[in-house]
Amino acid sequence: MSALICGSLAFDTIATFPGRFAQQILPDQLHILNVSFLVPTLRREFGGCAGNIAYTLKGLGGEPRILATLGADGGPYLAHMQRLGLETRHVETLAESYTAQANIITDQDNNQITAFHPGAMQFADRLAVPAGAGVRDGGDVRLAILSPDGKAATQVHAAQLVQAGIPFVFDPGQGLPMFDGAELAALVAQATWVTVNDYEARLLCDRMATDLATLSRQPQLKGLIVTLGAQGCDLWVHGAVQRIEGFQAEAVLDPTGCGDAFRGGLLYGLEAGWDLPRCLDLGNRMGALKIACHGPQNHRIEPIVVR
Repeated sequence: MSALICGSLAFDTIATFPGRFAQQILPDQLHILNVSFLVPTLRREFGGCAGNIAYTLKGLGGEPRILATLGADGGPYLAHMQRLGLETRHVETLAESYTAQANIITDQDNNQITAFHPGAMQFADRLAVPAGAGVRDGGDVRLAILSPDGKAATQVHAAQLVQAGIPFVFDPGQGLPMFDGAELAALVAQATWVTVNDYEARLLCDRMATDLATLSRQPQLKGLIVTLGAQGCDLWVHGAVQRIEGFQAEAVLDPTGCGDAFRGGLLYGLEAGWDLPRCLDLGNRMGALKIACHGPQNHRIEPIVVR
């Protein structure tokens, strides 16, 4: 069985600022903000939420199928995915665009400032969930994830997944501000699971004029997951919350892609039919593993044997 990964493929340019953003930004001068950060280190990595999630899921022994777009400069990324053994038949290259680009600055407290150019990602609604891919129709796709993508693509693919009978995780991530309350309510109503970090959880509830307990009571939702970094995550099910404790990382080097590594672990467990607490425990382990490595796709993963 496989999992369909909808979302971005991007090149990440990651720089490290050895100070603290808070010491450089004056709160009372935000209306005339003009700051510059000296960044002694710079790396270019393969990234994007779909690519990062698929990397971890594949490393665990899962079978991700990526539904995403690359630009005219995406040849190296396509070759990278093929070297990893990732399924790329649903990855389309658009000659008229660049591949999505993320420029990320991380300070010594692991706060991040990101500038993101969507490039080919903004045309991902041209892609369609493969016909007959779902288990109901004899295919091998057991579930899917809608990770951050173009706005239209998220909405189109949600409807297509529902039509195909494929349950999915709604993971709005940094794309959440693109949607208003009604649009978010429509997406949540179609999802089987929702996962957000603690900041996104507050924004989601604010936009939808609700709270986590009420949101988790929607009858079709099997779980609302709020990630909390090193503290683990909270699992909300029908109004009740359970803390799934995090893992101590060997080192704290780079938070880029930690949430995606978590989601790769979550998907592996769901694909294998585990209960949600066990899935989230694996997700927490993957997040702790990733933060000890630079870049979103460089952590070494030992495949798990399901007993």
